[in-house]
Amino acid sequence: MSTSTHAFWLAGRRATGESALDVTSPWDGRLVGTVSVPTDAQIEEAVAAAHAVLDEFAATPAHVRAAALDHVSRRLGERSEEIARLICDENGKPMKWARGEVGRAVSVFRLASEEARRFNAGEAQRLDTDAGGTGRLALTRRFPKGVVLGIAPFNFPLNLCAHKVAPALAAGVPIILKPAPATPLSALVIGELLAETDLPAGSWSVLTVPNDRMPALVRDERLPVISFTGSDKVGYSIMDSVPRKHCTLELGGNGAAVVLGDYASEADLDQAATRIAAFSNYQGGQSCISVQRVIADAAVYDRLAEKVVAAVEAQVTGDPSDDATDVGPLISEEAAQRVERWTEEAVRGGARLLTGGKRDGATFAPTVLADVPDDATLACEEVFGPVLTLRRVEGEEAAFAAVNASKYGLQAGVFTHDVQAAFRAHRTLEVGGVIIGDVPSYRADQMPYGGAKMSGVGREGVRYAMDDYTYERVMVLTGLAL
Repeated sequence: MSTSTHAFWLAGRRATGESALDVTSPWDGRLVGTVSVPTDAQIEEAVAAAHAVLDEFAATPAHVRAAALDHVSRRLGERSEEIARLICDENGKPMKWARGEVGRAVSVFRLASEEARRFNAGEAQRLDTDAGGTGRLALTRRFPKGVVLGIAPFNFPLNLCAHKVAPALAAGVPIILKPAPATPLSALVIGELLAETDLPAGSWSVLTVPNDRMPALVRDERLPVISFTGSDKVGYSIMDSVPRKHCTLELGGNGAAVVLGDYASEADLDQAATRIAAFSNYQGGQSCISVQRVIADAAVYDRLAEKVVAAVEAQVTGDPSDDATDVGPLISEEAAQRVERWTEEAVRGGARLLTGGKRDGATFAPTVLADVPDDATLACEEVFGPVLTLRRVEGEEAAFAAVNASKYGLQAGVFTHDVQAAFRAHRTLEVGGVIIGDVPSYRADQMPYGGAKMSGVGREGVRYAMDDYTYERVMVLTGLAL
Protein backbone atom coordinates (compact mmCIF):
# COMPACT_ATOMS: atom_id res chain seq x y z
CA MET A 1 0.00 0.00 0.00
CA SER A 2 1.48 3.32 -1.05
CA THR A 3 1.62 6.01 1.60
CA SER A 4 2.26 8.87 -0.82
CA THR A 5 0.04 11.93 -0.50
CA HIS A 6 -3.32 11.46 -2.21
CA ALA A 7 -4.80 14.38 -4.10
CA PHE A 8 -8.45 15.33 -3.70
CA TRP A 9 -10.77 16.00 -6.63
CA LEU A 10 -11.72 19.59 -7.41
CA ALA A 11 -14.32 20.07 -10.16
CA GLY A 12 -13.27 16.83 -11.81
CA ARG A 13 -9.50 17.25 -11.63
CA ARG A 14 -6.77 16.31 -9.19
CA ALA A 15 -5.67 19.04 -6.81
CA THR A 16 -3.53 19.41 -3.71
CA GLY A 17 -3.70 21.95 -0.91
CA GLU A 18 -1.21 23.36 1.55
CA SER A 19 -1.77 20.87 4.37
CA ALA A 20 -2.40 17.16 4.77
CA LEU A 21 -3.88 14.60 7.13
CA ASP A 22 -2.70 11.10 7.91
CA VAL A 23 -4.95 8.07 7.61
CA THR A 24 -4.02 5.27 10.02
CA SER A 25 -5.21 1.71 10.48
CA PRO A 26 -7.50 1.15 13.49
CA TRP A 27 -6.09 -2.36 13.76
CA ASP A 28 -2.38 -1.69 14.21
CA GLY A 29 -1.97 2.08 13.95
CA ARG A 30 0.21 1.95 10.85
CA LEU A 31 0.11 4.78 8.32
CA VAL A 32 -2.20 3.82 5.46
CA GLY A 33 -2.01 7.04 3.49
CA THR A 34 -1.67 10.81 3.60
CA VAL A 35 -4.40 12.94 2.10
CA SER A 36 -4.07 16.52 0.88
CA VAL A 37 -6.52 19.01 2.43
CA PRO A 38 -8.08 21.76 0.27
CA THR A 39 -7.57 25.41 1.09
CA ASP A 40 -10.50 27.77 1.58
CA ALA A 41 -9.87 29.14 -1.92
CA GLN A 42 -10.03 25.65 -3.41
CA ILE A 43 -13.29 24.89 -1.59
CA GLU A 44 -14.70 28.12 -2.97
CA GLU A 45 -13.58 27.12 -6.46
CA ALA A 46 -15.35 23.76 -6.19
CA VAL A 47 -18.59 25.32 -4.97
CA ALA A 48 -18.53 28.01 -7.63
CA ALA A 49 -17.88 25.44 -10.36
CA ALA A 50 -20.75 23.22 -9.19
CA HIS A 51 -23.13 26.16 -9.03
CA ALA A 52 -22.07 27.38 -12.47
CA VAL A 53 -22.64 24.00 -14.15
CA LEU A 54 -26.07 23.40 -12.59
CA ASP A 55 -28.18 24.16 -15.68
CA GLU A 56 -25.76 22.57 -18.14
CA PHE A 57 -25.59 19.34 -16.18
CA ALA A 58 -29.36 19.11 -15.78
CA ALA A 59 -29.63 19.25 -19.58
CA THR A 60 -27.03 16.52 -20.15
CA PRO A 61 -28.49 13.64 -22.21
CA ALA A 62 -29.46 10.63 -20.14
CA HIS A 63 -27.10 8.36 -22.10
CA VAL A 64 -24.09 10.48 -21.08
CA ARG A 65 -24.89 10.22 -17.39
CA ALA A 66 -25.81 6.56 -17.67
CA ALA A 67 -22.57 5.72 -19.49
CA ALA A 68 -20.50 7.44 -16.81
CA LEU A 69 -22.27 5.54 -14.04
CA ASP A 70 -21.91 2.26 -15.93
CA HIS A 71 -18.19 2.96 -16.25
CA VAL A 72 -17.75 3.52 -12.51
CA SER A 73 -19.71 0.36 -11.73
CA ARG A 74 -17.59 -1.70 -14.09
CA ARG A 75 -14.29 -0.26 -12.86
CA LEU A 76 -15.21 -0.83 -9.22
CA GLY A 77 -15.81 -4.46 -10.10
CA GLU A 78 -12.51 -4.74 -11.94
CA ARG A 79 -10.62 -3.31 -8.96
CA SER A 80 -12.75 -4.93 -6.27
CA GLU A 81 -10.02 -6.78 -4.39
CA GLU A 82 -7.72 -3.75 -4.34
CA ILE A 83 -10.52 -1.49 -3.08
CA ALA A 84 -11.65 -4.03 -0.47
CA ARG A 85 -8.09 -4.07 0.85
CA LEU A 86 -8.14 -0.28 1.02
CA ILE A 87 -11.39 -0.33 3.02
CA CYS A 88 -9.89 -2.94 5.33
CA ASP A 89 -6.77 -0.85 5.86
CA GLU A 90 -8.38 2.53 6.52
CA ASN A 91 -11.53 1.33 8.31
CA GLY A 92 -10.46 -1.89 10.04
CA LYS A 93 -13.35 -3.73 8.37
CA PRO A 94 -12.71 -7.46 7.94
CA MET A 95 -12.04 -8.46 4.35
CA LYS A 96 -15.19 -10.60 4.12
CA TRP A 97 -17.30 -7.51 4.83
CA ALA A 98 -15.10 -5.15 2.81
CA ARG A 99 -15.58 -7.30 -0.28
CA GLY A 100 -19.30 -7.20 0.30
CA GLU A 101 -19.21 -3.42 0.53
CA VAL A 102 -17.44 -3.11 -2.82
CA GLY A 103 -20.00 -5.42 -4.38
CA ARG A 104 -22.79 -3.23 -3.08
CA ALA A 105 -21.16 -0.09 -4.49
CA VAL A 106 -20.91 -1.82 -7.87
CA SER A 107 -24.66 -2.38 -7.66
CA VAL A 108 -25.41 1.20 -6.57
CA PHE A 109 -23.70 2.70 -9.61
CA ARG A 110 -25.30 0.11 -11.90
CA LEU A 111 -28.75 0.83 -10.46
CA ALA A 112 -28.12 4.56 -10.87
CA SER A 113 -27.20 4.09 -14.52
CA GLU A 114 -30.45 2.21 -15.07
CA GLU A 115 -32.47 4.91 -13.30
CA ALA A 116 -30.73 7.64 -15.30
CA ARG A 117 -32.07 6.08 -18.50
CA ARG A 118 -35.69 6.17 -17.38
CA PHE A 119 -35.75 9.08 -14.92
CA ASN A 120 -37.81 12.19 -15.67
CA ALA A 121 -39.75 10.97 -18.68
CA GLY A 122 -42.61 13.10 -17.40
CA GLU A 123 -46.08 12.25 -16.21
CA ALA A 124 -49.13 13.46 -18.14
CA GLN A 125 -52.36 14.27 -16.32
CA ARG A 126 -55.68 15.20 -17.89
CA LEU A 127 -57.16 18.34 -16.36
CA ASP A 128 -60.55 18.15 -18.07
CA THR A 129 -62.03 16.26 -15.14
CA ASP A 130 -63.85 19.56 -14.48
CA ALA A 131 -65.23 21.96 -17.07
CA GLY A 132 -62.60 24.60 -16.34
CA GLY A 133 -59.87 22.23 -17.46
CA THR A 134 -61.31 21.43 -20.87
CA GLY A 135 -58.52 21.12 -23.45
CA ARG A 136 -55.81 21.20 -20.79
CA LEU A 137 -53.07 18.67 -20.03
CA ALA A 138 -50.52 18.85 -17.20
CA LEU A 139 -47.03 17.49 -17.81
CA THR A 140 -44.92 17.05 -14.67
CA ARG A 141 -41.15 16.66 -14.76
CA ARG A 142 -38.43 16.91 -12.10
CA PHE A 143 -35.63 19.47 -11.89
CA PRO A 144 -32.67 19.90 -9.53
CA LYS A 145 -33.22 21.69 -6.25
CA GLY A 146 -29.62 22.78 -6.52
CA VAL A 147 -26.10 21.54 -5.82
CA VAL A 148 -25.95 18.74 -3.25
CA LEU A 149 -23.50 18.70 -0.36
CA GLY A 150 -23.03 15.03 0.53
CA ILE A 151 -21.49 14.28 3.92
CA ALA A 152 -20.54 10.63 4.39
CA PRO A 153 -19.56 8.60 7.51
CA PHE A 154 -16.65 6.27 8.21
CA ASN A 155 -18.48 2.97 8.67
CA PHE A 156 -19.20 2.29 4.97
CA PRO A 157 -16.53 4.52 3.43
CA LEU A 158 -17.22 3.41 -0.13
CA ASN A 159 -20.87 2.44 -0.35
CA LEU A 160 -22.35 5.34 1.60
CA CYS A 161 -20.35 7.72 -0.60
CA ALA A 162 -21.81 5.86 -3.58
CA HIS A 163 -25.29 6.45 -2.16
CA LYS A 164 -24.65 10.21 -2.21
CA VAL A 165 -22.86 10.50 -5.55
CA ALA A 166 -24.55 8.00 -7.87
CA PRO A 167 -28.17 9.25 -7.46
CA ALA A 168 -27.07 12.87 -7.84
CA LEU A 169 -25.22 12.22 -11.09
CA ALA A 170 -28.04 10.03 -12.37
CA ALA A 171 -30.51 12.89 -11.86
CA GLY A 172 -28.19 15.49 -13.41
CA VAL A 173 -27.49 17.22 -10.10
CA PRO A 174 -23.97 18.45 -9.25
CA ILE A 175 -22.57 17.16 -5.97
CA ILE A 176 -19.73 18.00 -3.63
CA LEU A 177 -18.81 14.96 -1.56
CA LYS A 178 -17.17 15.30 1.83
CA PRO A 179 -15.91 11.91 3.11
CA ALA A 180 -15.17 11.14 6.74
CA PRO A 181 -11.67 12.31 7.80
CA ALA A 182 -10.89 8.87 9.22
CA THR A 183 -11.65 7.06 5.95
CA PRO A 184 -11.23 9.35 2.91
CA LEU A 185 -9.27 7.00 0.67
CA SER A 186 -12.23 4.96 -0.59
CA ALA A 187 -14.08 8.12 -1.60
CA LEU A 188 -11.05 9.34 -3.53
CA VAL A 189 -11.20 6.13 -5.59
CA ILE A 190 -14.71 7.12 -6.69
CA GLY A 191 -13.24 10.43 -7.82
CA GLU A 192 -10.49 8.63 -9.70
CA LEU A 193 -13.05 6.58 -11.62
CA LEU A 194 -15.37 9.52 -12.30
CA ALA A 195 -12.40 11.39 -13.76
CA GLU A 196 -12.23 8.69 -16.45
CA THR A 197 -15.70 9.68 -17.70
CA ASP A 198 -17.06 12.52 -19.84
CA LEU A 199 -19.16 14.21 -17.17
CA PRO A 200 -18.98 18.03 -17.23
CA ALA A 201 -16.23 19.66 -15.17
CA GLY A 202 -17.75 21.01 -12.00
CA SER A 203 -20.50 18.40 -11.79
CA TRP A 204 -18.65 16.62 -8.99
CA SER A 205 -15.90 17.18 -6.45
CA VAL A 206 -14.51 15.03 -3.63
CA LEU A 207 -13.13 17.35 -0.97
CA THR A 208 -11.24 16.03 2.05
CA VAL A 209 -12.40 18.82 4.34
CA PRO A 210 -11.79 18.47 8.11
CA ASN A 211 -14.93 18.50 10.26
CA ASP A 212 -14.02 21.78 11.96
CA ARG A 213 -14.16 23.59 8.60
CA MET A 214 -17.57 22.25 7.63
CA PRO A 215 -19.91 24.88 9.15
CA ALA A 216 -19.08 27.46 6.48
CA LEU A 217 -19.68 24.90 3.73
CA VAL A 218 -22.96 23.82 5.30
CA ARG A 219 -24.16 27.44 5.41
CA ASP A 220 -23.19 28.25 1.81
CA GLU A 221 -26.40 29.31 0.02
CA ARG A 222 -25.16 27.80 -3.26
CA LEU A 223 -25.55 24.35 -1.67
CA PRO A 224 -29.29 24.21 -0.94
CA VAL A 225 -29.45 20.42 -0.50
CA ILE A 226 -27.58 18.57 2.24
CA SER A 227 -27.46 14.78 2.42
CA PHE A 228 -25.89 13.71 5.71
CA THR A 229 -25.26 10.28 7.19
CA GLY A 230 -23.97 10.14 10.76
CA SER A 231 -24.98 10.75 14.34
CA ASP A 232 -28.29 12.30 15.36
CA LYS A 233 -26.46 14.98 17.35
CA VAL A 234 -24.51 16.24 14.35
CA GLY A 235 -27.33 15.70 11.86
CA TYR A 236 -29.91 17.72 13.74
CA SER A 237 -27.37 20.43 14.53
CA ILE A 238 -26.85 20.79 10.77
CA MET A 239 -30.59 21.01 10.16
CA ASP A 240 -31.03 23.56 12.95
CA SER A 241 -28.24 25.71 11.53
CA VAL A 242 -29.79 25.88 8.03
CA PRO A 243 -33.57 25.72 8.52
CA ARG A 244 -34.35 26.87 4.97
CA LYS A 245 -32.27 24.17 3.29
CA HIS A 246 -33.49 20.76 2.24
CA CYS A 247 -31.79 18.20 4.49
CA THR A 248 -31.86 14.44 4.22
CA LEU A 249 -30.60 12.96 7.47
CA GLU A 250 -29.71 9.27 7.81
CA LEU A 251 -28.95 9.04 11.50
CA GLY A 252 -28.59 6.58 14.34
CA GLY A 253 -30.53 3.49 15.26
CA ASN A 254 -31.10 1.02 18.07
CA GLY A 255 -31.93 -1.94 15.88
CA ALA A 256 -34.29 -4.51 17.34
CA ALA A 257 -34.74 -8.14 16.30
CA VAL A 258 -38.06 -9.50 17.53
CA VAL A 259 -38.50 -13.26 17.83
CA LEU A 260 -42.17 -14.16 18.19
CA GLY A 261 -43.48 -17.29 19.84
CA ASP A 262 -44.33 -19.08 16.59
CA TYR A 263 -40.69 -19.03 15.52
CA ALA A 264 -40.10 -22.03 17.73
CA SER A 265 -38.52 -25.00 15.97
CA GLU A 266 -34.87 -25.82 16.48
CA ALA A 267 -34.19 -24.86 12.87
CA ASP A 268 -36.03 -21.57 13.34
CA LEU A 269 -34.06 -20.63 16.43
CA ASP A 270 -30.74 -21.77 14.95
CA GLN A 271 -31.35 -19.55 11.93
CA ALA A 272 -32.42 -16.57 14.04
CA ALA A 273 -29.46 -16.94 16.39
CA THR A 274 -26.97 -17.23 13.53
CA ARG A 275 -28.29 -14.11 11.81
CA ILE A 276 -28.48 -12.16 15.07
CA ALA A 277 -24.91 -13.07 16.03
CA ALA A 278 -23.51 -12.17 12.63
CA PHE A 279 -25.31 -8.86 12.33
CA SER A 280 -24.78 -7.65 15.86
CA ASN A 281 -21.06 -7.90 15.15
CA TYR A 282 -20.56 -7.17 11.45
CA GLN A 283 -18.52 -4.00 10.86
CA GLY A 284 -17.65 -4.33 14.58
CA GLY A 285 -21.26 -3.39 15.29
CA GLN A 286 -20.62 -0.04 13.60
CA SER A 287 -23.76 -0.01 11.50
CA CYS A 288 -26.87 1.98 12.31
CA ILE A 289 -28.99 -1.10 11.51
CA SER A 290 -26.86 -3.63 13.39
CA VAL A 291 -28.76 -5.79 15.89
CA GLN A 292 -28.49 -4.07 19.26
CA ARG A 293 -31.63 -5.44 20.93
CA VAL A 294 -33.14 -8.91 20.83
CA ILE A 295 -36.73 -8.95 22.06
CA ALA A 296 -37.95 -12.51 22.39
CA ASP A 297 -41.25 -14.04 23.40
CA ALA A 298 -41.01 -15.91 26.71
CA ALA A 299 -42.02 -19.11 24.92
CA VAL A 300 -38.72 -19.19 23.02
CA TYR A 301 -36.48 -16.90 25.07
CA ASP A 302 -34.41 -19.44 27.01
CA ARG A 303 -33.60 -21.63 24.02
CA LEU A 304 -32.88 -18.61 21.83
CA ALA A 305 -30.62 -16.96 24.43
CA GLU A 306 -28.49 -20.11 24.69
CA LYS A 307 -28.13 -20.31 20.93
CA VAL A 308 -27.36 -16.58 20.54
CA VAL A 309 -24.58 -16.71 23.12
CA ALA A 310 -23.03 -19.75 21.42
CA ALA A 311 -23.27 -18.13 18.00
CA VAL A 312 -21.73 -14.89 19.26
CA GLU A 313 -18.88 -16.78 20.91
CA ALA A 314 -18.23 -18.48 17.55
CA GLN A 315 -17.54 -15.11 15.90
CA VAL A 316 -13.84 -14.89 15.04
CA THR A 317 -12.21 -11.68 16.30
CA GLY A 318 -8.83 -10.57 15.05
CA ASP A 319 -6.79 -9.16 12.20
CA PRO A 320 -9.23 -7.74 9.63
CA SER A 321 -6.91 -8.71 6.77
CA ASP A 322 -7.39 -12.40 7.65
CA ASP A 323 -10.17 -13.94 5.58
CA ALA A 324 -11.32 -15.94 8.63
CA THR A 325 -11.98 -12.84 10.73
CA ASP A 326 -15.59 -11.88 11.41
CA VAL A 327 -15.04 -8.99 13.85
CA GLY A 328 -12.26 -6.43 13.57
CA PRO A 329 -11.48 -3.30 15.55
CA LEU A 330 -13.69 -0.30 16.04
CA ILE A 331 -12.69 2.85 14.21
CA SER A 332 -10.54 4.02 17.14
CA GLU A 333 -9.49 3.07 20.65
CA GLU A 334 -11.59 5.96 21.92
CA ALA A 335 -14.68 4.40 20.34
CA ALA A 336 -13.90 1.04 21.98
CA GLN A 337 -13.37 2.74 25.35
CA ARG A 338 -16.82 4.32 25.09
CA VAL A 339 -18.43 0.92 24.40
CA GLU A 340 -16.51 -0.48 27.37
CA ARG A 341 -17.81 2.29 29.66
CA TRP A 342 -21.41 1.77 28.58
CA THR A 343 -21.13 -1.99 29.11
CA GLU A 344 -19.63 -1.58 32.57
CA GLU A 345 -22.33 0.94 33.48
CA ALA A 346 -25.05 -1.54 32.47
CA VAL A 347 -23.48 -4.30 34.56
CA ARG A 348 -23.20 -2.03 37.58
CA GLY A 349 -26.89 -1.27 37.11
CA GLY A 350 -27.85 -4.93 37.29
CA ALA A 351 -27.35 -6.31 33.77
CA ARG A 352 -25.98 -9.83 33.44
CA LEU A 353 -22.93 -10.24 31.22
CA LEU A 354 -23.41 -13.51 29.32
CA THR A 355 -20.29 -13.31 27.17
CA GLY A 356 -17.64 -10.80 26.08
CA GLY A 357 -17.20 -7.43 27.71
CA LYS A 358 -13.43 -7.28 27.22
CA ARG A 359 -11.48 -4.62 25.35
CA ASP A 360 -8.03 -4.87 23.75
CA GLY A 361 -7.01 -1.52 22.27
CA ALA A 362 -9.56 -0.62 19.61
CA THR A 363 -11.07 -4.13 19.61
CA PHE A 364 -14.07 -4.95 21.79
CA ALA A 365 -15.06 -8.58 22.19
CA PRO A 366 -18.49 -9.60 20.87
CA THR A 367 -20.74 -9.11 23.87
CA VAL A 368 -24.17 -10.26 25.04
CA LEU A 369 -26.02 -8.90 28.08
CA ALA A 370 -29.39 -9.71 29.63
CA ASP A 371 -31.61 -7.80 32.03
CA VAL A 372 -30.22 -4.43 31.01
CA PRO A 373 -31.98 -1.64 32.95
CA ASP A 374 -34.26 0.50 30.80
CA ASP A 375 -32.41 3.66 31.82
CA ALA A 376 -28.93 2.34 31.03
CA THR A 377 -27.10 4.23 28.29
CA LEU A 378 -26.71 0.92 26.49
CA ALA A 379 -30.49 0.56 26.33
CA CYS A 380 -31.26 4.15 25.32
CA GLU A 381 -28.51 5.12 22.89
CA GLU A 382 -26.93 3.66 19.78
CA VAL A 383 -23.98 1.59 21.00
CA PHE A 384 -22.22 1.43 17.58
CA GLY A 385 -20.18 -1.50 18.76
CA PRO A 386 -20.40 -5.32 18.97
CA VAL A 387 -22.83 -5.42 21.89
CA LEU A 388 -26.19 -7.16 22.03
CA THR A 389 -28.90 -7.08 24.71
CA LEU A 390 -31.54 -9.76 25.34
CA ARG A 391 -35.04 -9.04 26.65
CA ARG A 392 -37.87 -11.42 27.52
CA VAL A 393 -41.45 -10.32 26.79
CA GLU A 394 -44.90 -11.87 27.01
CA GLY A 395 -46.52 -11.86 23.61
CA GLU A 396 -46.53 -9.88 20.39
CA GLU A 397 -48.06 -6.69 21.76
CA ALA A 398 -45.40 -6.38 24.45
CA ALA A 399 -42.66 -7.11 21.90
CA PHE A 400 -43.81 -4.39 19.54
CA ALA A 401 -44.20 -1.93 22.41
CA ALA A 402 -40.61 -2.64 23.44
CA VAL A 403 -39.38 -1.86 19.93
CA ASN A 404 -41.28 1.43 19.92
CA ALA A 405 -39.98 2.43 23.35
CA SER A 406 -36.74 3.64 21.71
CA LYS A 407 -36.26 7.23 20.58
CA TYR A 408 -34.82 5.76 17.37
CA GLY A 409 -36.77 4.17 14.54
CA LEU A 410 -34.60 3.06 11.65
CA GLN A 411 -35.34 -0.60 10.94
CA ALA A 412 -36.61 -3.62 12.86
CA GLY A 413 -36.50 -7.33 12.16
CA VAL A 414 -39.34 -9.66 13.07
CA PHE A 415 -38.87 -13.43 13.06
CA THR A 416 -42.31 -14.95 12.48
CA HIS A 417 -44.12 -17.28 10.08
CA ASP A 418 -47.46 -15.56 10.67
CA VAL A 419 -48.33 -13.29 7.74
CA GLN A 420 -50.94 -11.51 9.84
CA ALA A 421 -48.31 -10.77 12.48
CA ALA A 422 -46.07 -9.46 9.71
CA PHE A 423 -48.73 -6.99 8.62
CA ARG A 424 -49.40 -6.00 12.23
CA ALA A 425 -45.67 -5.32 12.62
CA HIS A 426 -45.65 -3.21 9.46
CA ARG A 427 -48.59 -1.19 10.79
CA THR A 428 -47.41 -0.91 14.41
CA LEU A 429 -43.63 -0.51 14.45
CA GLU A 430 -42.44 3.11 14.32
CA VAL A 431 -39.52 2.50 11.99
CA GLY A 432 -38.57 3.17 8.39
CA GLY A 433 -38.25 -0.50 7.49
CA VAL A 434 -39.64 -3.80 8.82
CA ILE A 435 -37.75 -6.93 7.78
CA ILE A 436 -39.78 -10.12 8.20
CA GLY A 437 -37.93 -13.35 8.86
CA ASP A 438 -34.57 -11.66 9.27
CA VAL A 439 -32.56 -9.10 11.22
CA PRO A 440 -33.02 -5.31 10.89
CA SER A 441 -29.63 -5.15 9.19
CA TYR A 442 -30.90 -6.19 5.78
CA ARG A 443 -30.75 -3.45 3.16
CA ALA A 444 -31.14 -3.69 -0.59
CA ASP A 445 -29.60 -0.64 -2.20
CA GLN A 446 -32.58 0.06 -4.46
CA MET A 447 -35.22 0.07 -1.72
CA PRO A 448 -36.25 3.16 0.27
CA TYR A 449 -34.03 3.48 3.32
CA GLY A 450 -34.42 5.90 6.19
CA GLY A 451 -35.90 6.31 9.61
CA ALA A 452 -38.55 7.76 11.87
CA LYS A 453 -38.25 9.70 15.13
CA MET A 454 -34.59 10.49 15.94
CA SER A 455 -33.31 8.26 13.14
CA GLY A 456 -33.66 11.07 10.62
CA VAL A 457 -35.74 12.48 7.80
CA GLY A 458 -35.95 11.63 4.12
CA ARG A 459 -35.07 8.46 2.25
CA GLU A 460 -32.09 7.07 0.41
CA GLY A 461 -32.07 4.18 -2.06
CA VAL A 462 -31.11 5.19 -5.58
CA ARG A 463 -34.48 6.25 -7.04
CA TYR A 464 -35.64 7.75 -3.75
CA ALA A 465 -32.52 9.88 -3.43
CA MET A 466 -32.98 11.09 -7.00
CA ASP A 467 -36.46 12.24 -6.08
CA ASP A 468 -35.06 13.85 -2.95
CA TYR A 469 -32.51 15.89 -4.91
CA THR A 470 -35.13 17.20 -7.36
CA TYR A 471 -38.54 18.85 -7.29
CA GLU A 472 -41.64 18.56 -9.42
CA ARG A 473 -42.35 21.30 -11.94
CA VAL A 474 -45.65 21.20 -13.79
CA MET A 475 -46.35 22.59 -17.28
CA VAL A 476 -49.96 23.04 -18.38
CA LEU A 477 -50.75 22.79 -22.09
CA THR A 478 -53.86 24.60 -23.23
CA GLY A 479 -56.25 24.20 -26.16
CA LEU A 480 -55.56 20.53 -26.83
CA ALA A 481 -58.00 18.16 -28.45
CA LEU A 482 -57.92 15.53 -25.76
